[in-house]
Amino acid sequence: MIQKAACLLLMGLILAPVAAMAQNAGKEKAAVSAAEKWLGLVDKAEYGASWKESASYFRGRITEPKWAEMAKGVRGPLGNLDSRKLANETYKSSLPGAPDGEYVIMQFDASFANKKSAVETVTAVMDKDGAWRVAGYFIR
Repeated sequence: MIQKAACLLLMGLILAPVAAMAQNAGKEKAAVSAAEKWLGLVDKAEYGASWKESASYFRGRITEPKWAEMAKGVRGPLGNLDSRKLANETYKSSLPGAPDGEYVIMQFDASFANKKSAVETVTAVMDKDGAWRVAGYFIR
């Protein structure tokens, strides 16, 4: 009886991380999908729409006109998007300087008409309404 209980406990310890990884993989997939949709708006220079589709955290820290000005200044000179490929994504439950929550940090390898090699870092957060939305964007 004790052996059976120990075996069940051991199996639970082994399977719990696997279940958590599978759950996080589903969250990562949903966050990537939301980020790609959002990036599509930015690619089309629809900065107002991208602001409206961003996370409440994002919208609370920058106004729509200021975001449009900044995005145009950063993305405009790069020209049209040639290609974008997801390089990696990581699920996190906390980030420095941000409230605890559910986050997925993604990096995309991108190529633009005027910049052949760029890395876009997009941070998505599970928003208050349960939808994944972009809360941060950085390009280098």
